[in-house]
Amino acid sequence: MQQEWNSTTRPRPSSSSPASAGSCSRTSSVMPRPPSFVRHILQSLCALLCVFVCHVPAAFAEKADRDKPINFQGDSLGGNTDTKISDLIGNVVITQGTLTIHADRIQFHQNPDNSVSATAIGNPVSFREKRDGSDDYYEGFAQRIVYDGTKRIVELFDRALLKRTGDELRSNYILYNAETNVYKAEGRPDSKPPSVGEAPLGSRVRGVFLPQPKDGKDAKDSKESKNAPQKSNDPVPLKPDTSLKPEAAK
Repeated sequence: MQQEWNSTTRPRPSSSSPASAGSCSRTSSVMPRPPSFVRHILQSLCALLCVFVCHVPAAFAEKADRDKPINFQGDSLGGNTDTKISDLIGNVVITQGTLTIHADRIQFHQNPDNSVSATAIGNPVSFREKRDGSDDYYEGFAQRIVYDGTKRIVELFDRALLKRTGDELRSNYILYNAETNVYKAEGRPDSKPPSVGEAPLGSRVRGVFLPQPKDGKDAKDSKESKNAPQKSNDPVPLKPDTSLKPEAAK
């Protein structure tokens, strides 16, 4: 069972202790520090968030985001230091640089090898991040996103959608391996009926990919050809040459 911040079983400082009485005095100007296990949960959560946000959208990352601070919000936060599980619940928002993650709940778990696994649940879970070296944004949506820290695998379940500019990939299951940079999408039956006004995805993989713009010499030639004056298709008028004179008769 998870420990609550206001647990009645948690040991509290004795009122007979001068130090504790001074630190908790109403006239004291020093804010009492949170309990050690709460600090431990917060520190652990920050470490888990770092791993989660660095790997879930790893294929779409703006590199500069990795050095930005991680901010998180939620209606409640709880954790258990024995099971090494932390939960951020209710209107969860995580931001780091251009990356934004929205979910109803995210549960983090520290594995025996000190790696971190996480499960995000929402309707839907979404993330958005600026593409590295471009003004385009990557976007991802799914009802559930699972990250296996041991295998470094990200899985998107149920009505998963990946978008970039005009490109789209839709499936009920999308997997990305951050270790090998390999991804796959599988058509699977809908796990539950679609919402009102939403078409069922069905057990098919669907997508739209736009042609890539030309680059290098082809792009330069194309640009030059567009800037060059257009040739007219009208017939060229013929005029007599006045410099030519008929030869005199011999």
